[in-house]
Amino acid sequence: MDHIVYLDYKAKELENLRSGRKTMLIRGAMGRKLPHGRIGENDTLYFAENNGDGLVKAKATAHKIFCSGKLSREESIALVDSFRDKLMLNTDLRKRFRGKRYLVLITLSNFTDIKPARFNRDAFGNMDDWLPVGRIEDLL
Repeated sequence: MDHIVYLDYKAKELENLRSGRKTMLIRGAMGRKLPHGRIGENDTLYFAENNGDGLVKAKATAHKIFCSGKLSREESIALVDSFRDKLMLNTDLRKRFRGKRYLVLITLSNFTDIKPARFNRDAFGNMDDWLPVGRIEDLL
């Protein structure tokens, strides 16, 4: 399955992935929310930034997936902090994810820049930062 994943522009997440300093993504919420349970190893992730340009600019493979069970605040903080070097989260993103009950950690491989392509976000009812798309060819 293919997914469109929004990266935080201000935190320079795409830049950090390109440089190889960031090798892992995180998503978290107080309840089970995308991509929890909807992502598998070898799925392809297409990256767009939350800067309003509506372009997919890079892709990578979901190499290893960890979907947590319900975590205490302390367990959540410890888990986020234990992957600090791979996640490369700025202060705002650390605050956003530390303490969430459910976390998804995705180790990436095969990161590649692609020719920027516009996709139709209108096909999605939700305004989430994670969009499972099935086949990316159907959207571009």
